[in-house]
Formats: sequence, structure tokens, C-alpha cells
Amino acid sequence: MLLTTGQAAEELGCAVTTFRRLITAGVLPGLSRRGVRVMTPLPVVQALQERAHAPLHRLGVTELGVLRIDAARQVDDDRQWIGYAPRLGPDRLLNSLKGWWRCDAPTIAAADVLPVTLSGYVVAVLTGLHPFERNTEGRYAFSAARLAGYVTDLAAPATELTSRVKSDHAFAELLLGTRLASHSGGAIAYVTANTTKPTPPHGCTRDHDGRTELQHRPGRAAHPARPDQKDHSSPGQT
Repeated sequence: MLLTTGQAAEELGCAVTTFRRLITAGVLPGLSRRGVRVMTPLPVVQALQERAHAPLHRLGVTELGVLRIDAARQVDDDRQWIGYAPRLGPDRLLNSLKGWWRCDAPTIAAADVLPVTLSGYVVAVLTGLHPFERNTEGRYAFSAARLAGYVTDLAAPATELTSRVKSDHAFAELLLGTRLASHSGGAIAYVTANTTKPTPPHGCTRDHDGRTELQHRPGRAAHPARPDQKDHSSPGQT
């Protein structure tokens, strides 16, 4: 059975534009066309419905940043591309995920990991967040960031581990392909995990265990993104 984009979005409880980002990014298998309509196999949509939520309690932190990204598009600067598409390959993809943001850089760096979400699913994981830079406009960049891994097929999910650092693999294996809802008016959002005795993924340095509840952090203003990093996703679907 094949579903239209509207039908698939309705099944997932998200906006049509939110689901369309997954199509544009090229992370859904088995797509076909009927005239101008893009058709998605029902099992692919069901796989997305059944995807587990990101186990943030395993990270051993109380809060971390989330980079909310759109499908990749070309731009007229040194990066050439911004946004997400696995077809870019690891080098160009890493460049396309970097930028200058108004954000709480110490909090982001302290977590040691920055999940990258597209339509509410973790499609890439960035590590190596120290040191960070600040420009004269008060924006921050993590220019030394590494691409720990990324998703090539969100339904399976199928992933590629790209970093040579062993602990990066643990972060990528833990987070890639999971659901991670976040709310922000800009590219960077924050989620908190209420933890007790948090346990790290195997190969990471933290050594606690516990449970988590995802929350939008109250009282922190959303930071505006650069125009080329702005994410117009509906709340909870980035």
C-alpha cells in the first residue's frame, strides 16, 4: 500500500511540510511517483511511527542542545550546502551542518554531543564540541566538531559511522534514527533529561544509570538563527 505525502503526514501526526523534509532529504526508501505526487510505502511510515525516543538518560547530562536542520540546499558561500542529505557524503555533510548561532555554547559543549534532528528524528550526531568560538556579533561556532555518524535510511534505520574516535561511535549508535522532539524559533533548541544515576552508552566516560523525561526548558528565550539556518518546522516536529 502506498500513501500520499498528506496521508503519510496524517498517519504520523505531523504537518505535511514536516514529512516533506524527509522526502527532500532522501532518507526514505521505496518512494515512487504518481504524476506530481510522491508516494511512500505504508511499511516505511509504520517504521517511523514505531521508532523509539532518544534515550537521553544514557548520556549522563541534565540538559543538551539539539541542532534542528532542514533538508540540504545549495548556498553561495564556502560551505556550498546547508542542511541535511546523506548523498552529500561525510565531508560535505559535516560542513553543511556547521554555522554560527546565538546559543548557550558552554551548555552545548558540556554535553559532549550535539544531536542533529530533521523532522523530529536524529539524523546525525556531532561531537568534538571543544573549543568553541565567539564572533563579534555574539554568535558561536563549533568549528572543530566531528561527524560521529549519520543516517542513510531512516526506515531501517541504516547508518554510517564516520569518526575515528571510539567514544563517538557509542554516541552515534545510541542516538541515530531515534525520535527527539524539540521546540525553538531558531536552529538550536534545548532539551532536558530528568535523570537519576544516568548510564552512558558503552565506550563513553559517564558511569550512572536512570530514567528520563523530555521537557522544553522554560525560561530560556529561543535564539534567532542566521537566515540560512532558520528552521520553520512546526513545534515538536523538527
